[in-house]
Amino acid sequence: MEGGQMRLAVDDDARRILRNWMLQARGKADSAPVPPPAAADAMSVEDKLALLRSRAAKWKPARRLGTLRDTMVFATGNPHARLMLVGEAPGFDEERIGEPFVGKAGQLLNKILTAMGLARDDVYISNVCKFRPDMGAHQGTANRPPSAEEIAACLPLILAEIRAIRPACIICLGGSAAKALLGTESSVHAMRGRWLECQGIPVRVTYHPSYLLRNETLSARRSVWEDMLAAMHLLGMPVSARQQHFFLPS
Repeated sequence: MEGGQMRLAVDDDARRILRNWMLQARGKADSAPVPPPAAADAMSVEDKLALLRSRAAKWKPARRLGTLRDTMVFATGNPHARLMLVGEAPGFDEERIGEPFVGKAGQLLNKILTAMGLARDDVYISNVCKFRPDMGAHQGTANRPPSAEEIAACLPLILAEIRAIRPACIICLGGSAAKALLGTESSVHAMRGRWLECQGIPVRVTYHPSYLLRNETLSARRSVWEDMLAAMHLLGMPVSARQQHFFLPS
């Protein structure tokens, strides 16, 4: 429910607009796309995301797989944010609450954002896969990463989302997100430490917060922090001497 509205009407013009966003994001736009109505040219980012959210909830490529659960978890944060963070898929806590990154990994992400001088409402947070991967009737709180097929099925959604937001930079949290947005099989270790690109937007790849929950070494924390510092510098954010030296050996 958004602003007390339970459903969003999607007419044929809106469907064509959304389809062209997705195709353009993948570099496969119609050779002669249907010109959008004048009203669509003036659509706000919020309206575009509301339309995309409605479409994502019934996204047939994901539904046809039969390996993803039914509850759609879309995104959270500021649609006008300059920084967008993209993870892999919702887990148990995210599915229960309906918001990405709210479990233990999300709590750690909040701390990282606080260390950067940001709050969740200052950034835009989403996942490549909009549905929690299914593990059968006795799944309980267990989670698994999305498969390549599941990521491919949901990829047009996150690409259209990026096209609507147009952030100044994107941070990929983990290998699944990075491989999806960058079209590579490289590891996080191989990709991090440099700027890459998705749809003309600078992309920084770093470890997923859940990795830091499993690996609490100073070097792992510093690696993630260096990627966050790089984003701060690109965005022109102030970086104090104290921030610059977080997680360095004393």
